[in-house]
Amino acid sequence: MDFLTLIQVFDSTVRMATPLLLACLAGLFSERAGIFDIGLEGKMLMAAFFSAAVAAVTGNVWLGLLAGIGASLLLSGLHGLASITFRGNQLISGVALNFLASGLTVLIAESWFRQGGRTPSLLTEGRFNGIELPFAIGPSDAEAAGRPLSEMIAEANVIQQIWSELISGHSILVYVAVLMVPLTWWVLFRTRFGLRLRAVGENPAAVDTAGVSVRSLRFAAIGIAGVLCGIAGAYLATGLQAGFVKEMTSGRGYIALAALIFAKWRPWHALGACLLFGLLQAVALRFQSIQLGGVSIPVQVMDALPYVLTVVILAGFVGKAIPPRAGGQPYVKER
Repeated sequence: MDFLTLIQVFDSTVRMATPLLLACLAGLFSERAGIFDIGLEGKMLMAAFFSAAVAAVTGNVWLGLLAGIGASLLLSGLHGLASITFRGNQLISGVALNFLASGLTVLIAESWFRQGGRTPSLLTEGRFNGIELPFAIGPSDAEAAGRPLSEMIAEANVIQQIWSELISGHSILVYVAVLMVPLTWWVLFRTRFGLRLRAVGENPAAVDTAGVSVRSLRFAAIGIAGVLCGIAGAYLATGLQAGFVKEMTSGRGYIALAALIFAKWRPWHALGACLLFGLLQAVALRFQSIQLGGVSIPVQVMDALPYVLTVVILAGFVGKAIPPRAGGQPYVKER
């Protein structure tokens, strides 16, 4: 494997890790406030459908993004109503959201577009395109020089290859996801809101005694989670792919939860965990026909690799991960 191929694998890693990272940070906000959110998968799926559907109808990807965030926030509100207001079981509520999103997206898509539960393919205006950063070798440079883009990048120096192939060329949502990591760290660990949010997940009675509304903080947390899941779902349908297909999240919400546990509910560690899982998906996607000792590895084994290694990593390498002490427990205000 030459250096350029390695850079391209890392480029795919960043793209595959972006929805995982956004969903992982969504779960981080929610679970730090004491709300276990198994429904990340359903929120991403619902957001993916409505973002693609609205973008296909209007031709405006930004309207699609807003629609995806709105759909995710609606499911977050349902989850909050069930688990915070009515103090229901948070895990059952999240699983119910996943089933609801799985069936509802296909039903609405078939009724709306009549294409077997999928949306029409999105054109250029209906999806997020890559941003060519300054000093990067892009398609426009290749056209001006009359040479293949891959040939120009291969002849560039190492720094230019990394800048052009790995850092440049991503959609705006990829850069938003990366910037969300330091922003999440700052909000949680350097602001009064973050201190209260973390306290709600550890000892909600103490927060209530201080005169701060536990219910408001937990609703704020799942609201932030809804926004992040909405962006993640919109990226899947309008950035990573060009439209919605049935069950297109493919378990990414569950992998994001695994990455959250692997990261032990810390933002910077979540970035590393999501990049690791993204690397596994990128390898499975790019190297689907591998020869080991004269034996051809089936494509199905490569496709299952990210999920198998997710279980292996959690079972053998994560160590003791201690969640927020009040996680999963509905708070009942003392009278």
